[in-house]
Amino acid sequence: MRFVTEAEVSDRLAALPGDEPRVVVSGNFATPHELVRILDGALPRCRVFALNIQDGWPCRDGFITETPFVGPGVRSNPTFEYLPMRLSLVPRMFASLRPPDAVLLHTSLPRDGKVSLGIEVNILPAAIESTIARGGPVIAQVNRYMPFTRGDALIDVDQIDLALDVDHPLPSPAPYPDDPIAAAIGERAAQYAVDGGTVQMGIGQIPDAAAASLRGCTGLGIWSEMVSDGVMALDRAGALDSGRDLSASFLFGSPELYEWADDNPQLIMHRTEVVNDPARIASQPAMLSINTALQVDLFVQANATYVRSRVYSGFGGQPDFVSGALHSAGGQAVIALRSWHEPTGSSNVVPLLGDPATSFQHSVIITEHGSAEVFGKSAGEQARLLIDNVADPRARDDLRQGAAQIGLRLPHP
Repeated sequence: MRFVTEAEVSDRLAALPGDEPRVVVSGNFATPHELVRILDGALPRCRVFALNIQDGWPCRDGFITETPFVGPGVRSNPTFEYLPMRLSLVPRMFASLRPPDAVLLHTSLPRDGKVSLGIEVNILPAAIESTIARGGPVIAQVNRYMPFTRGDALIDVDQIDLALDVDHPLPSPAPYPDDPIAAAIGERAAQYAVDGGTVQMGIGQIPDAAAASLRGCTGLGIWSEMVSDGVMALDRAGALDSGRDLSASFLFGSPELYEWADDNPQLIMHRTEVVNDPARIASQPAMLSINTALQVDLFVQANATYVRSRVYSGFGGQPDFVSGALHSAGGQAVIALRSWHEPTGSSNVVPLLGDPATSFQHSVIITEHGSAEVFGKSAGEQARLLIDNVADPRARDDLRQGAAQIGLRLPHP
């Protein structure tokens, strides 16, 4: 690893092969914005792959964003290309159809011959390996504010060609306001946890609310692609098993979370193809997967990707964790969502999804009104439970009519 100037980084990126070289960049709140700015100025055209891109991302012709998980920084960007794909399969794509020509990382300071990817591991180890195999450059934005985390986050300095020294505090998501509906939904979801079991929670206010309701548990393990402030609070409350590693692939939270993660020996960061592997998920005891959705339909299909036929997010790890949790001994795959979308005055439980499903065949669907334990039920029984237990009362008559129109026979209670 050689520390260089911005001009040297620019020259190296400008020399990448092809008309549209592909560059993989750290995503979420670990984006190396200084390196992205240099990339934007160095190449008239390029393809840039990143996950859950936040604000401050370039938007221009020729700067083509590729992503399987769309973040707020590109939702209104007409140049992005959505790749519908489970995150666990992205490394396979790098090794075959979309190999990267360069990788831009955001790392900690070097320590004992290694740097840490800190709060964002995800698909980056696979991207580094594919880039090195093709002879492309690995470039790091080195930041003393990046937490030093372990596991697959550790990268030998010999694997990094160029480094730019940029010390900036890491950004964080805005805190969620207090919301009694989210709290009620989270409390219902947490009731499916068992002492000594394992928990995964997705991004969003409702999974965070579920974490708050888990503080009375004991001996919990964490096997989750994301760790947020809720997991830190569980650790401090004594709800976690101190003998088990906290397994994650990225962090998404406050500056306090980053401080907690720094040099935390219990927190082990894994690459995506490990933490999102359904077989490894299934091997966790009593795996409780808590994710949210934008809509569910009467066939228990969940849409967490599209809003009015426009891409809002993506599959993420939801299909991997739903499948893995259902194969875990005592596992539960929970989808927790609000029953009603206030801005449009419409039900989030619909007869049939109008957009592609993100995941399906869950064990429990939860809203503020109740729970529908649908695993093992007939199609008609599933639909009746969704209508009677979780749909908003304003929508129930229309849902019963909708069930009849799509051929679902609802049994009597």
